[in-house]
Amino acid sequence: MTLSSEHGDLGAEDLKIITLARSARARNGVPEGAAVRDETGRTYVAGTVELESLKLSALRTAVAMAVASGARSLEAAAVVSSAASASEKDRAAVRDLGGPETPVLLAGPDGQLRVAVTAG
Repeated sequence: MTLSSEHGDLGAEDLKIITLARSARARNGVPEGAAVRDETGRTYVAGTVELESLKLSALRTAVAMAVASGARSLEAAAVVSSAASASEKDRAAVRDLGGPETPVLLAGPDGQLRVAVTAG
């Protein structure tokens, strides 16, 4: 099912990962929230990790969680951030697991889709 709305033409599952990413950002009080959906439809949600010895973006953390849980591929990824675009390192992590055509959705802190690109 594809929904036409202020989010553009996104399916319900894509809207879900944006909502999950936004919730992770707000709940944890971190700069970014992210969610990825694997080949079986499972979702992995994460926030930015900023420890003295480890710094990971929310999207790279979500990809790492998917890999650690046995995901073999990704169907889509979403990140909620005040940034204007997904970083190359974030897109590379999505590409490593999902391939170059995997959609990467970037939404603002308000949950509104800003841009949809491929991991490519």
